[in-house]
Amino acid sequence: MTEQSPLQIPTAKRAVGLFRVLIILALTILAVYICYLLVLPFLPALAWALTLTLLFLPVHEQIEQSVRRQNVAAAVSVGLIAVVVAVPGILLGNRLIQEAASGAAMINERLSSGEWLRSLQTNPRTAAVAWWIDEINLPEAAGRITSWVTERSGGFIRASVGHAVTLVLTFYLVFYFLRDREAALNVLLEVSPLPENQMRELFRRVAETIHATLYGTLIVAAVQGTLGGLIFWWLALPAPLLWGVVMGALAIVPVLGAFVVWIPAAVFLALNGNWLEASILTVWGAIVVGGIDNVLYPMLVGDRIRLHTIPTFMAIVGGLTVFGASGVILGPLTVTVTIFLLRIWGTHIPEPKG
Repeated sequence: MTEQSPLQIPTAKRAVGLFRVLIILALTILAVYICYLLVLPFLPALAWALTLTLLFLPVHEQIEQSVRRQNVAAAVSVGLIAVVVAVPGILLGNRLIQEAASGAAMINERLSSGEWLRSLQTNPRTAAVAWWIDEINLPEAAGRITSWVTERSGGFIRASVGHAVTLVLTFYLVFYFLRDREAALNVLLEVSPLPENQMRELFRRVAETIHATLYGTLIVAAVQGTLGGLIFWWLALPAPLLWGVVMGALAIVPVLGAFVVWIPAAVFLALNGNWLEASILTVWGAIVVGGIDNVLYPMLVGDRIRLHTIPTFMAIVGGLTVFGASGVILGPLTVTVTIFLLRIWGTHIPEPKG
């Protein structure tokens, strides 16, 4: 029987050890992927629960000082969040559905009457525009849009059950996020392969990204939509709430904005001979609605992290495509975490020596 070389034994042990490491790594990746599939249906609720937790955490900490029992304090905070966020959102959604259907019908009726087209035809300056509009058969197009809005409204109502489940699950998660936040952070610190200082830095960047997205994107967009809806209401344009929501939604996406709505409305008013209303809408949209971002963002966000326009655009649009409405939060959050991890690799992986 031949004797093994002393060098062969450590080599064999290293090979066995490497094989075990690869097996554990493969099992870990498989387990993480399965957990991802399990969590995927709950991502919208998790995203909004995390956002609401960070938003109302200062208020909850004040409640905890008055109410010593953590369960009671978390329940009070969840009730407060429901009153402040959920109830107005439900009322606004119901009103929006009604206004979308009535506004579309009103626009269709006005276009079908043909009075506005005849007024354009009698004006020498707008006769060519009237001929072009008549060629594209705008009333028929408006009828198709009205049918589409009506169908979408019905689909939204049918999907309200799913939204209600997500809403209930969101508040359920908020309760535990508020009550057990310290324990959850400690668990993440224990299971993370990153050192504690890097994990705390990652937590800080995640919180700053959510704050910047919430205050710098969602709230500013809501203010822009509100200002746009108010001027539509003041000028007696149809469906001011609907168009205000549309302007706010467009303001969320970089490059686009509320101007996509108010510029065509101003042009329509001008073509219809309402030059004063068109001028008011143009000035209000360009100066007030368009400029409020430059005023509010520094006040609400300050020195918190703000991504460049290009990654922000891809994060929000891509997030909306992949995750739906919660992609407004999950998109920028994913990009921030990815950039942070790539910087760790670039900083801590040594370069090969030549």
